[in-house]
Amino acid sequence: MSRTPTLQGPVQFADVAWAGHRHRIEYAPIAPERTGQPLLVFLHEGLGSVTMWKDFPRALCEAAGCRGLVLSRWGYGQSSPREGHEKWPVDFMHRQAREFLPAFLEAIGHDAAADRPWFYGHSDGGSIALIHAASFPDRVGGLVVAAPHIFVEDMTVASIEMARDGYVTTELRAKLARYHADPDSAFWGWNDVWLDPGFRRWNIEPLLPQIRCPVLAIQGRDDEYGTMAQIDGIADAVPQAQLLKLDDCGHSPHRDQPAALMRAVAAFLRGHARAEPHSNKTPAKTGATSHP
Repeated sequence: MSRTPTLQGPVQFADVAWAGHRHRIEYAPIAPERTGQPLLVFLHEGLGSVTMWKDFPRALCEAAGCRGLVLSRWGYGQSSPREGHEKWPVDFMHRQAREFLPAFLEAIGHDAAADRPWFYGHSDGGSIALIHAASFPDRVGGLVVAAPHIFVEDMTVASIEMARDGYVTTELRAKLARYHADPDSAFWGWNDVWLDPGFRRWNIEPLLPQIRCPVLAIQGRDDEYGTMAQIDGIADAVPQAQLLKLDDCGHSPHRDQPAALMRAVAAFLRGHARAEPHSNKTPAKTGATSHP
């Protein structure tokens, strides 16, 4: 299968023991030589992967002067695919945040206590980042969440139903095959759980007050998968949160408004990262021999 070249750095694989299985997880480091600078971990959307980000992670890390790490979660990209009979449970984002992410960081040799990572999470990845920061408040330096979900809206379900129809009747599957070794694993894992009737009660608002790190929450005014109530709810629960509301922007700010997004995120990270004590940080073992 042809693949879009990875512009952030060489792709590597980690062997991650999680949920009773051993998973081969695809990831790519960005500028690991910037020792002493914050590490920004990119968590993709419900249909994303390492290569689907294209050049955005590298460009953002350049603008912010930080290190980066991009990964494809289980079932996505070139990571181990989800078996056809396996379905994401309704609490899949909680499990990814509380179990998978710590297991992945441990597998690549990253000590989150000594080198607190920052997270850039998009959509489902933003929700996972919020849950992770609430669950491990002393192990996260800061969050940037773009189009995150904190509860389920009717419009979100309607758009996901439309995506299901498009996957069956249009070229969407062929397009996703450019970025995923098994597009059915990626698509149906995400689509089935979001359309599960039990998922309508999913809500992470009670967790949000436990977040202590800086937060920048971003939403496009034309997002077809969520309203401003998502990031307004973050601001209500997290006093230190800052909001960025973008005009002429749908569900993917890094594609729809890249310049405005880059400026805001780089300024946010630079401003807050100055207070981080980086002097005692050591890079992850895998990053020491990787070059962008």
